[in-house]
Amino acid sequence: MYAVIKTGGKQYRVSPGDVIVVEKLLGDAGAKIKLDQVLMVGEDGKDPEVGAPLISSAAVNCEVLDQSRSDKVIVFKKKRRKGYKRTKGHRQQQTVLRVLDINGKGAVKAAAKKAAPKKDDAPKAEAKAETKAPAETKAPAEKKAAAPKKKAAAPKKKAAAPKKKAAATKKAAPKKKAAAKKKDD
Repeated sequence: MYAVIKTGGKQYRVSPGDVIVVEKLLGDAGAKIKLDQVLMVGEDGKDPEVGAPLISSAAVNCEVLDQSRSDKVIVFKKKRRKGYKRTKGHRQQQTVLRVLDINGKGAVKAAAKKAAPKKDDAPKAEAKAETKAPAETKAPAEKKAAAPKKKAAAPKKKAAAPKKKAAATKKAAPKKKAAAKKKDD
């Protein structure tokens, strides 16, 4: 069995057990995701069911394997003869998914399991808030410590500025005179 799904503005042909890399989707590693934008569902030897544009009753259940970033793309801009060059890099966020199954009815088997952890998430969220509170108190102290360093660096820059002005006020070196021509006597 296979399905054609749409996610991240792209279309993918998937079958159970496939591992695909898609644009970033919400969810941590190990989380279950239901992709419900199914364009087509088919089986070998049978006519495929094609949506117009989507099949409303179909869904593809996936498991998040990893949240990562793609390879770096170099963006280089240049205008010839003008001395203009800019280089930037970009790494796109991506999610690695394993297709678990293709449901014609769109039911997620792990829906009951997800409901139970949500009740347990509330105490975990409180615990995380408690652990973040001491970290937040440390952060302002670090910022205060970093601030004097910036002030100390600022006078050095001011001292360097007059040297540049002095260099700019120097007169250009006098041009050499052409060699005197010899007179024939």
